[in-house]
Amino acid sequence: MALSKNDIINLTITSTSADGSGVGKTQDGMAVFVPLSAVGDELEVRVLKAKKTYAFGKIERIVTPSSARIEPDCPVFSKCGGCVWRHVSYDEECRIKHQKVVDAVTRIGGIKDAVFSPIIKNDNVSRYRNKAQLPVGADKNGNLLIGFYAFHSHRIIDCNDCLLQPEIFAKVISVTRSFIEQSDNDIYDEKTGKGRLRHLYIRMGEVTKELMVCYVVNGNGLKQEDILIKMLRENLPALTSVIINTNRNDTNVILGEKNRTAFGRDYITDELCGLKFKISPFSFWQVNRSQAEKLYNKAKDYANLKSDEILLDLYCGTGTIGLTMAKECKTLVGVEIISDAINDAKENAEINSINNARFICGDASSAAEQLKNEGLKPDAVILDPPRKGCGEDLVKTIFEMSPSRVVYVSCDPATLARDLKYFEEYNYSVKEITPCDMFSRTAHVESVCLIEKN
Repeated sequence: MALSKNDIINLTITSTSADGSGVGKTQDGMAVFVPLSAVGDELEVRVLKAKKTYAFGKIERIVTPSSARIEPDCPVFSKCGGCVWRHVSYDEECRIKHQKVVDAVTRIGGIKDAVFSPIIKNDNVSRYRNKAQLPVGADKNGNLLIGFYAFHSHRIIDCNDCLLQPEIFAKVISVTRSFIEQSDNDIYDEKTGKGRLRHLYIRMGEVTKELMVCYVVNGNGLKQEDILIKMLRENLPALTSVIINTNRNDTNVILGEKNRTAFGRDYITDELCGLKFKISPFSFWQVNRSQAEKLYNKAKDYANLKSDEILLDLYCGTGTIGLTMAKECKTLVGVEIISDAINDAKENAEINSINNARFICGDASSAAEQLKNEGLKPDAVILDPPRKGCGEDLVKTIFEMSPSRVVYVSCDPATLARDLKYFEEYNYSVKEITPCDMFSRTAHVESVCLIEKN
């Protein structure tokens, strides 16, 4: 029987989708996607949208709750676009994420013989993020909003304290609210392009506890900045840096190209795997440093480097992964397309007295081709691509360089699976995959994979 909008159906949730919705099937076999449901839930569901082969619904009533269900602990859960798993136990979340990787690799990639290690769990499922990017706006009555965009929208959900962020971030938000309410700074309006304050951007060093507060403005600065800095300093003893970022563009990109240091340094520092790193507003830095350390250590184990070997780090960013392995090998070569990141990588190597590292600014595929033409023969390759993955051209170039080992760090199981299939077509074998829960309570899961030449 075809479904129609507003139909009420009985549904048992048997699996989950990539974005975190529960999935159940009608008697006719039609899949129905239901947000905020859990595997094992028996539900009454209202149909919101019906297609020929699938439908979307919302929970009308929980008839029998899943054994994995817990009471959500966040007042804006289900409203903001961040967390999707605050209503299930952490063990269930990890089970779902591990299965998500297994399903992608075996079904999309067709990989049959790889070993799937247990997921690397997060010791702290709350307060683990060291970065926040908070849009600033106003509701229809002119009331100030600082928080997060609702799922698939630019509607701001006001939030004083996100449970994924350190408590000190809530204090920064509170001080910022007080300042705005007593100053004559106006708030940016996306629809008109007018107004001044657009975003509040916060970073913190997990080990050093150094704090950076950055204000993204549609102009050169804020009015009464001296009062703002005084308020921040009085309330935040760890304050290390206050940055004013100028972004006048009609864009969804948060940061503009120009920074001005209003207080302190133009960077903060943190530590990872025994190394020190400088972090500017533009720097890439893992938002969960503790889990990144576990992930990088697993990548180092997979790389299994020897003192006379060459390591090629593609998509190296600011050099974090490669630099943590530099002492294990003879030479490290890092490649990254963003010039500022390459400058950071060189500086990070210098800060840590690493003298066997070379960094090249360029596209991973073209730089790998150039290095191949130079006769570079890496023994191991590290890949940490963006969500879109590597693609067949880069896999082919790596095959032609003939490293004995490739370690692939992935933030998207689907593109990882596609690329692993390419590697197997180019005479490499996928040996072991370890999922890693970097972003607890969200739908995202990372993986690190060992690939060896046949």
